[in-house]
Amino acid sequence: MSVVTVQLGQCGNQVGQELFDTIWTDNVPEGQRKTYCTSSRDRFFRRTAHGGLQARAVLIDMEPKVINQSMTKAAKSGRWKYGETSHFSQKQGSGNNWANGYHVLGPRHRDVVEELVRREVESCDVLAGFMPMMSVAGGTGSGVGTFVTQCLRDIYPGSFILNHLTWPYGTGEVIVQNYNSVLTLAHLYQLSDAILVHENDVVHKICSQLLNIKPISFSDINGVIAHQLGGVLQPALTPDSHGAYGGNPLGELVSALACHPEYKLLSVCTVPQMPTSSIAFSTFSWPALLKHLRQMLISNSKMEEGGFADPSIYTSWLPSEEAFSLWKSPVPFNKYEKSATLVTNSQALLRPLDDMVRKAWNMFASRAYMHQYIKFGMSEEDFLDSFTSLEQVISSYSQLHS
Repeated sequence: MSVVTVQLGQCGNQVGQELFDTIWTDNVPEGQRKTYCTSSRDRFFRRTAHGGLQARAVLIDMEPKVINQSMTKAAKSGRWKYGETSHFSQKQGSGNNWANGYHVLGPRHRDVVEELVRREVESCDVLAGFMPMMSVAGGTGSGVGTFVTQCLRDIYPGSFILNHLTWPYGTGEVIVQNYNSVLTLAHLYQLSDAILVHENDVVHKICSQLLNIKPISFSDINGVIAHQLGGVLQPALTPDSHGAYGGNPLGELVSALACHPEYKLLSVCTVPQMPTSSIAFSTFSWPALLKHLRQMLISNSKMEEGGFADPSIYTSWLPSEEAFSLWKSPVPFNKYEKSATLVTNSQALLRPLDDMVRKAWNMFASRAYMHQYIKFGMSEEDFLDSFTSLEQVISSYSQLHS
């Protein structure tokens, strides 16, 4: 079953391009990897008339620069490419304004975007679902991205939607990023089946402290995100797959981890993470890797610093045998002989979410920049509804017991 990726805004398009490149690099069909690679390629790529690989993706931005760069970079690799007519851009951006993206630009270009998605869906033998990728800070990724997610939910109600969000640096990338983040998350909570989040601050630390990268570029950040996503998205043997790669593992992951409508925020951590030059001189064991992951889970840490069957690390209303599921693959991933990735629905994102809502509320209380949103069709009640929605999310996660 295939997954259609929808890349939105600068961040979504850059991370998406890195992700497809990571997936392709991992697809070297040697020996027992052949079935693994076939499953991966069927899920994320399709064959062109000339036998090449084309990403199952739609690229959307209100400015053409990043889309052109992503398409050129993919084509120059000679390994895979984007479809020549699978993208949409305009000459003017969204001005880092969620309301402009959601209320104006999204509806204005709805028909053309829906047609791009429809063509991509029709190329799938069987559609499993969608993965919209975006930042929550800017205007196109957050505003247009939220509107496009709403369209996907309306048109394809039987397919899962797993949103991937990149959380901005806490020190600030855009002055109104907390407004945009609140509005995006509040709306996506009603539309998405699950929301997988990467925090720029955390990924930056991984680049600096684990990978020893200096200076750190956005390409480095996106590469780490793509590696961690690959650990989640590549084929795996699930408990119910009976030794064969599952047909819809992402659908299974979403339904297993986001089985309650109040809890949809997923975070991910991966071990090991080290400079490429160090891999050849390192040895890994499964007990050590799983011990690291468990420690990261109970300390809410995304960096490496007992068993997962321990019921004390799960909420009391969910049996441990349902709270944890082990997926595995007999082939190495992305140059690592052994690696492990943990996707968790926990309190890991509670603090950054609480901080973001608090900062946005302080701005709202002083009516800072409100006029920029009201002129695009929003009202104070829209903001208040979003704050109320996220306060409920914060309350729900606060009641979980690690």
